[in-house]
Parts: sequence; structure tokens; C-alpha cells
Amino acid sequence: MATTITITGAGGQIGYALLFRIAAGDMLGPDEKVRLRLLEIPQGLDAAAGAALELQDGAFSLLEHVEVTDDPTVGFDGANLALLVGARPRGPGMERGDLLAANAGIFGPQGAAIAEHAASDVRVTVVGNPANTNALIAASAADGVPAERFTALTRLDENRARAQLALTLERPIDSIRRVPIWGNHSATQFPDISHATVDGVPVAEAIHEKVGDVRAWQEQQFIPRVAKRGAEIIAVRGSSSVASAANAAIEHVRDWVRGTEEWTSAGVVSHGEYGVPEGLISSFPVRSVDGAWQIVDGLEIDDWARARINASVTELAEERETVRGLGML
Repeated sequence: MATTITITGAGGQIGYALLFRIAAGDMLGPDEKVRLRLLEIPQGLDAAAGAALELQDGAFSLLEHVEVTDDPTVGFDGANLALLVGARPRGPGMERGDLLAANAGIFGPQGAAIAEHAASDVRVTVVGNPANTNALIAASAADGVPAERFTALTRLDENRARAQLALTLERPIDSIRRVPIWGNHSATQFPDISHATVDGVPVAEAIHEKVGDVRAWQEQQFIPRVAKRGAEIIAVRGSSSVASAANAAIEHVRDWVRGTEEWTSAGVVSHGEYGVPEGLISSFPVRSVDGAWQIVDGLEIDDWARARINASVTELAEERETVRGLGML
């Protein structure tokens, strides 16, 4: 039986980058048939329809069906997986509260439609920013769907962190392990190297041999580079991250469905782990076990790292309060 996958904002650049890789089996594997639902706003239907025509012309053996719609009741009908990519971008002069309000008007109805029409095993990945709070909004509106089924994408941040470590240490990317992202997918995020390894050696030791003062390197180079990488790409490329965001979303869903042996990062609902207030969707180090994300427990966190995590979590709590103040939670 084919897996039904709904992609919102499917006519946009990230959606376009996702579609053909999903149809080729990069997300669920070479033996899993897929049915794609491309959900767009009316202004984006032509772009999504064009992508659907290209999917047909690609003659993908795993693609059973593709449908384009602007109706959430159709778009989420029977969805096993939902990638919520479409979001309201921050415009000139727009305050963060305005941005949250605009996106609440998108993700709240989508959450309600998921609850009413999606399959009972639905898993939701929010890509559209502000991803953590958008996921919280959608989960809050999805009456009857466990909050654990809603996640925010922070795998892109982890990939950026591992890439920077690999470049600094001049080592293959696969040699870098256990680099979790804590907190919000924003400039306050904390890419944590305290438990990371390179070829089995603590990363901090290897960095020390390269740069000397590890803490100064983290504060002045590593953390700002990772947190502001999206802005750097916009400045150089002239538009936001597309292929790397799509790649991270594919890896996130693939690991969620198929399981992991090693840690990765995901924005998942907190039950109070590591002092993160219950109910926030915050990034943690996680493993996927039997189709569910599990937060890695028992990690030691020093005072410096704790302050970084707390700052990002405080931002998440403030976003939640802003949305509550708008009457949207």
C-alpha cells in the first residue's frame, strides 16, 4: 500500500526541491510506493500543477499518484506524512508578533484539517518558519492527534554544524557525530559540541589542537556561523536555502520512519526534559525508535551550555505567550 504524503507550499522552491527526491525514493526507500498531495494557496496552484506535470514526465516507478489542490480537506485526506513547508515570510517592517499572527492563521487551520482528515498514523514535519512555534500552533489545533506527532525541522541546523566542524577539522562529514541542536530554530539556537566526536575522539580535543581556545572559537565563530548561515546564504545567493532545507527534511522524515542508531536533532514536544517547559516544541538530541522520537536523556550540561539553552528556550516561551495573547492557542 502506498504512503500518502502531503506537502504544503508545494509550488515553492523548497517544495519543488522535495518532490522529485521523494518520488525517486530518497525519503522512504526504493521499495515504498508514494502518493503525493500538493497543497497550495490559489496563487500557487499553477506552479504546483507544473511540478505535477514534471513528476508525470519523470516516470517515477514509485509514484502512484499526484494531486494538486488548494483545499486542505482534500490535501490532508488520508495523509500518513505531512510536510508543512508553506509559511508567511517576514516582510519589511513586520514585527515578530505580526509574523506569528499571520502564521497562526495558516498553521491553526492546517492542524485542524490534519486532525479531521489525515490517517490515524500521521506524522507532521513543520519546515516553514518560525518552525517551532508553527508546529506548536498546528499541534494545538489538531484535537485528538498526539502532540508527539508534530515536529519542527532542526536537522538543517545540525547539518550546518557538522559541516562547519568537518571543514575546521579537515575531516569527512561522516566522521562527525553527536552534534545536537538545542532550543529554537532561530539565531538563539545552541549547536552543542560538548558530546560530539570525530572518528571517536571528542571534538573539543580535536578543535583545541586546531584553534587553541575552544570556548572563544565557539562563541566568536562556530555558533554565529551556524545560527546565521541562512542569512549568509541569502546574502550570497540572493535567496534563501532551498536544496539544503529539502535535504534536511528528507533526512528528518526518513529517520523518523525508519529509525536511527545515532543521535540527531529534531524539534519535539517537551515533557519537562532538561528543564524545558512542558508543551514547548524545542529542539533536543533525539533518537527514533519504533517510529517515534525519543529525547536522549542523562546528558551532562555545564553552566555555559545551560545558559545558551535557557536563552533559546526563553525565546520559545515568549513566542508561545505572544500567540496565546492573540487567542490562537
